[in-house]
Amino acid sequence: MSKKKILIFIDWYLPGYKAGGPIQSVANLVAHFKDEFDFSIITRDTDYCEELPYSTIKSNEWNILPNGIKVYYFSKDNLTRSNIRSLIRQTAFDIVYLNGMYSLYFTLIPLLFLRKKKNKHVVVASRGMLSKGSLRVKKTKKQFFITVVKIVRLFDNVIFHVTTEVEKSEIISVFGDDSTIKVAANLPQLSNITSRPIRKKSDASVRLINIARIAPEKNLVFALKILKSVKAEVVFDFYGPIYNQEYWNECKLILDELPKNVKAQYKGSIESDKVLDVLNSYHFMLMPTTGENFGHIILQSLSVGCPVIISDLTPWKQLQEKNAGWEIPLNRLDKYVEVIDFTASMDQSKYDSMLKAAFGHAQQYINDPKIKEENRSLFM
Repeated sequence: MSKKKILIFIDWYLPGYKAGGPIQSVANLVAHFKDEFDFSIITRDTDYCEELPYSTIKSNEWNILPNGIKVYYFSKDNLTRSNIRSLIRQTAFDIVYLNGMYSLYFTLIPLLFLRKKKNKHVVVASRGMLSKGSLRVKKTKKQFFITVVKIVRLFDNVIFHVTTEVEKSEIISVFGDDSTIKVAANLPQLSNITSRPIRKKSDASVRLINIARIAPEKNLVFALKILKSVKAEVVFDFYGPIYNQEYWNECKLILDELPKNVKAQYKGSIESDKVLDVLNSYHFMLMPTTGENFGHIILQSLSVGCPVIISDLTPWKQLQEKNAGWEIPLNRLDKYVEVIDFTASMDQSKYDSMLKAAFGHAQQYINDPKIKEENRSLFM
């Protein structure tokens, strides 16, 4: 019996890493199911916010990646409506998987052509783009977009892939009760980590890390404001591409205001295959995000036994009860300060208990067979 052929459209893909979560979500999906389904991926030949193409690929043709997956990398000048239509006509597929709601070339134009192929299933991963928080950003533009796509019925007859029941309700609120929706939590990254790491911790200081693009929704400004008030000795290293220069300028002003007990440093972007190793050098992750559809970096942090200090606007809940970290409302800056000072004073024994709990919490998620079965059902 031949494998089902899945054609994926995504703005950025491997070897890119600067777009963060969406790349990780699709890479994890492919890694888990490449032996069950025949994947082909159509994407750009540059990374997020970059102009130069990847050095390891050939543009405007199919490439075979080391894991055997076929990827077509469009150059900027070749990324046109007619070329996308030609590629769709020339490619054999049973199901199309589109990432996100707003991408002109990797969601909207493919959907226009695919509407005529009634025998082909189309799955659209909404990636949290219809959440209340997301819709508040560029509100007028997004409201106009939603009005237009509903008038032309562009998303009729698609299957929406959502990762939570909350996201399902967001789809229904926009597109109605008759929408076809499948809930499948994001798959974890496959890794060789099977034993709990060991990490030294003194009771006089703490090493914090943040890995996220530098943009308002990731809330680095707020993280730095927290550190202005801590009393403990803190090292805070943060990684990620600078997406918003104006926001980065605001961050730099606060960096200059930090007290002497806080050593904060921007470390640039980090390649996805190095993330787990880097996380293993820190005690806690600090990421007071304004909202996450999933938060791959949160799971990655927990998976190496690095507990997290995050906002309460992610799917990761009851962390304090599980001894795996804290989720704190963004209107409680004082609580963030209190927690960071507490982590700095934590001795090795107390830290080891948190490290063990964080690692166990991640392992429980990673080894949940229900998650893989939910994702498999997207293509059945």
